[in-house]
Amino acid sequence: MLNYNKIMCAFEFDGNSTAALLLSGTLAKESNATLYILHIARVPTSDMDVPLPFDSDPRWEKEARSRLAEIVKKTIKPEVQCVIEVRTGVPDLDIVRAARDLGVELIVMVTHGRTGLEHLVLGSVTEHVIREAPCPVLVLHCTAPTTGPA
Repeated sequence: MLNYNKIMCAFEFDGNSTAALLLSGTLAKESNATLYILHIARVPTSDMDVPLPFDSDPRWEKEARSRLAEIVKKTIKPEVQCVIEVRTGVPDLDIVRAARDLGVELIVMVTHGRTGLEHLVLGSVTEHVIREAPCPVLVLHCTAPTTGPA
């Protein structure tokens, strides 16, 4: 039996994150752990010339939470204790912040495996999380969406 109490799955709505959700659901079930499923709704960074007025419960967070709840219902077995977390922010910073806030012991996420100019321009959320996370990070390299219950 694994010894995790809190596992976090960083989830994007790109199809590839389903593999991370399936694996993290299986690990949570094996450990009898709570699975935190985190989606960061990206906002413009402070160095951009875009005003950021929004209320304490933004519409895009509600929509993402509802959409994520449907995906979780179809993907994770009912016996797995899940908590859906949707936060507005910048993924590479806020995944690490959420891991610290929640006290998770493992982060599961996917990488797109970008290389060359695309990697240089877009950077890597996964690389930042690996460097800064307060716990181990399990990374899946995914190029095609995966489906099926965990």
